[in-house]
Amino acid sequence: MSSPPLIALQGVKKIYGEGAARVAALAGINVTINDGEFTAIMGPSGSGKSTFMNILGCLDTPSEGHYYFRGADVGELDRDQRALLRRYYLGFVFQGFNLLKRTTALENVELPLLYRGMPRAERHERAREALRQVGLAERGGHTGAELSGGQQQRVAIARALVTEPSVIFADEPTGNLDSKTSYEVMDLFTRLNRGRGITVVLVTHEEDIAKYARRQIRFRDGHIESDTGNVATGEARA
Repeated sequence: MSSPPLIALQGVKKIYGEGAARVAALAGINVTINDGEFTAIMGPSGSGKSTFMNILGCLDTPSEGHYYFRGADVGELDRDQRALLRRYYLGFVFQGFNLLKRTTALENVELPLLYRGMPRAERHERAREALRQVGLAERGGHTGAELSGGQQQRVAIARALVTEPSVIFADEPTGNLDSKTSYEVMDLFTRLNRGRGITVVLVTHEEDIAKYARRQIRFRDGHIESDTGNVATGEARA
């Protein structure tokens, strides 16, 4: 018997407001994302892509429809259970890095493990390994103020990696970076995806960044306008 997909949304709607102020941020979408995919989410402002990502990241819930994570209906989980899902299975990378500025890179990477109650020695070991994977093994003792923007984003990626999540959600991760650094960060995501099989779901408004993903889903007015690409080959689907 085959395993369920990593992520499946069925008939998901997200409604804000009532009456004349009613807005359907998502108007009944169906999406499946499997293990090992690298998917870019695109669309203009107000298209529904941010709402989609918030639901996937358990930061919001659908008004209607179902969100399944490895076959479990997330809508049936209470707030504490959703928090545990985020803590143990989901990794997040944001445009603004979200690092503690006066804290070292190593301590920033350790933070999710601290919330898990992991012993100090094990936290240190895993955080050092995560920094090594993003090419910052020698920068663990540096604070955010002592790191470039690209290095800070690498620390943020290491922080997402350290929990060994099932999927990394990256929300405009290159938005505060110059072009050269953006491509370096995207090369890192590509290596993590293809070399280690980590599932990546990336929100971007930049076409050149979206091309790093093997699949591109475009939103418009709460609907999926197009869904192109193939996880196995990277070739467009009809």
